[in-house]
Amino acid sequence: MTQKRLFTIGLLASLLAGCATTSKQKQTKNDEKGYKIAVVDLMILKRQKLGAFQLTKDIGADGVEVDMGGLGQRETFDNQLAIDSVRQQFLTKARELNLEIPSLGMTGFYAQSFPERPTAVRAVQDCINTMKQMNVKVAFLPLGVKGDLIKYPELRPAVVARLKEVGKIAKEAGVIVGIETALNAAEEVKLLKDIGSPAIRIYFNFSNPLQAGRDLYNELAILGRDRICQIHCTNKDSVWLQNDPQIDMKRVKQTLDNMGWKGWLVIERSRDAKDPRNVKKNFGANTAYMKSIFQ
Repeated sequence: MTQKRLFTIGLLASLLAGCATTSKQKQTKNDEKGYKIAVVDLMILKRQKLGAFQLTKDIGADGVEVDMGGLGQRETFDNQLAIDSVRQQFLTKARELNLEIPSLGMTGFYAQSFPERPTAVRAVQDCINTMKQMNVKVAFLPLGVKGDLIKYPELRPAVVARLKEVGKIAKEAGVIVGIETALNAAEEVKLLKDIGSPAIRIYFNFSNPLQAGRDLYNELAILGRDRICQIHCTNKDSVWLQNDPQIDMKRVKQTLDNMGWKGWLVIERSRDAKDPRNVKKNFGANTAYMKSIFQ
């Protein structure tokens, strides 16, 4: 082998190694930033559908919150992920597209009553079982129409009792159940204290304090780093996040940085009210904007 050819091979190997190192450094740098952006399969009109992953990739997000399916008057969710072959398809597709599943959503509870529904804990248990099978660490649990403890304070004992039960199941499984409430941050701190489980945390939603006229940044700071598991980082449908006068996203980032909080920011709404069903346009714009601020 000639000296010239040896030099060429050596140069090529060096370049390839350099590319690999650069790629690894870039990935490490992204991981160190600590913020990742996801969308919700239900809100991109792909509720528990395999096509949600390719659409998420097209939108430009890092992951997708997968829903557990409808609830209605069933004892538990209409969860196709309980079928081994379906669940494996989801995991394989996510891996193929280099996407993550940061959380499972129990949005079926939005129209239900967590404190009153007889099989509520069983439904959450089914979600936790699916989390374990998919290696997902966070679940989103809205407490439902009667779970609004401002309107129905008399149901607080039932909410606490059931979340204590859920907390034990979640802790044993090594997962977190993030709840969304209508309470202000100070009251949420009290609620978490009454529940007394490290496996129950707040799944914060920007729109709740904003629509109630509360200070978004102060609410985040009151809850603090360890009580917030994930964030739905959108407001009501009206305008894109970049055009929303109610949110100073740079201030949000500074607040979270000061708290030392890192994690998933999941885009739920903030669709252009003039074109709400244009999924790629709405969620693509919001994802690009969030990445420009947080990544």
